[in-house]
Amino acid sequence: MSRTEKGSKKGKILKIAVPTVAVLLAVQWTFIGWRYNFGPMKALGEKRLAAMSGNAAEYDFTQLQRMDRSPLDNKTVLFLGSSVTNGASSLHNSLPEYFSFRMGCQSIKEAVDGTTLVDNGAKSYIQRMLNNVSASEQIDLLVCQLSTNDASKEMPLGELSDGKSLTDFDTGTITGAIEYIICYAQETWGCPTVFYTNARFDSEAYAAMVARLLEIQEKWGIGVLDIWTDDVFNDIPEDKRALYMYDKIHPTKAGYRDWWGPELERQLMEFLMNVEG
Repeated sequence: MSRTEKGSKKGKILKIAVPTVAVLLAVQWTFIGWRYNFGPMKALGEKRLAAMSGNAAEYDFTQLQRMDRSPLDNKTVLFLGSSVTNGASSLHNSLPEYFSFRMGCQSIKEAVDGTTLVDNGAKSYIQRMLNNVSASEQIDLLVCQLSTNDASKEMPLGELSDGKSLTDFDTGTITGAIEYIICYAQETWGCPTVFYTNARFDSEAYAAMVARLLEIQEKWGIGVLDIWTDDVFNDIPEDKRALYMYDKIHPTKAGYRDWWGPELERQLMEFLMNVEG
């Protein structure tokens, strides 16, 4: 085959291959955008989520009644978390927005989907807390999500330390990362810390994390907003569960507003009254 013929053949192959690859990439990004609400076609995912009954306009947080004499009125609350705090399946309406509307606080929402407590990269809870929130910021309360990602990614649970200094904690473990976050918040902002759990789902690893969090509570005196342990809270009809939850982990707007929110609020109020008392 002559050089000219070879060049002609390569040209024909490229004419076929380039459009094929382009089509495949378009299909891939369309699916990712529609299913995971991510990438250049994420608007498709937003549209799909908006059509869900649990994300209907009737569940907008703007319809919440503002609490009278809220202990968080005009206070600044840092919310540290991942997709549950971000509101990945609720059009980004989640607990920061709920508490802002309901309790009148100013919320700083530091939430990135898929991230962990364990300090394993630039987007971990710890690195974002250190690098994205100024040490001079006036933070009145830190609310941290007990991340489900640490359980699903099989991060090591670790051991409770004997100390209370930042250098005492192994942040490559879940326990060490939690202790580091608590200690840093105390030393940097002088504010109380509360952790909140997910509602119950099938995960032995997450159950172990909740149990460890309650041990950490005993050591540090933090607040734990626990919606994992209560059998009554978790025993809801299947039609309600379908309305409140996008999947086993992520709530819809209705789930945050009408299921998780009121119970977490009740427990937070109890903690804040004890702190102020």
